[in-house]
Amino acid sequence: MLYAVISEDVSNSLAKRLGARPDHIARLQDLKSQGRLIMAGPHPAIDSEDPGEAGFTGSLIIAEFPSLADAQHWADTDPYIAAGVYAKVTVKPYKKVLP
Repeated sequence: MLYAVISEDVSNSLAKRLGARPDHIARLQDLKSQGRLIMAGPHPAIDSEDPGEAGFTGSLIIAEFPSLADAQHWADTDPYIAAGVYAKVTVKPYKKVLP
C-alpha cells in the first residue's frame, strides 16, 4: 500500500537540512531503486522552486510499504530526524486516484 510521509521542519532548518541531505537522499534513492518511491520533495518556505536562504518548511514523500508500521519505522529513522530538521512527522495511508 502507499503511504504519505508528511514532515514539518523546525524553524531555520536549512543548515541542518544541508548537513543531513546526502544520507536523506540516499534512503530515497534506495526506495526508488526498489520501485517503491512515487514522489518526494520539500516544501519551499516561499513561492519559489529555489527559496535560497528562506529554506524549506517540510517535506512530502509518497512511497509503498508493506504496512503502516513499516512506513512509520522508515520515517522514524530518517536522517533528518536525527539531525533535528523535523519538528513533526505524520505517516498516513495514501490512495492514489489520479493520474
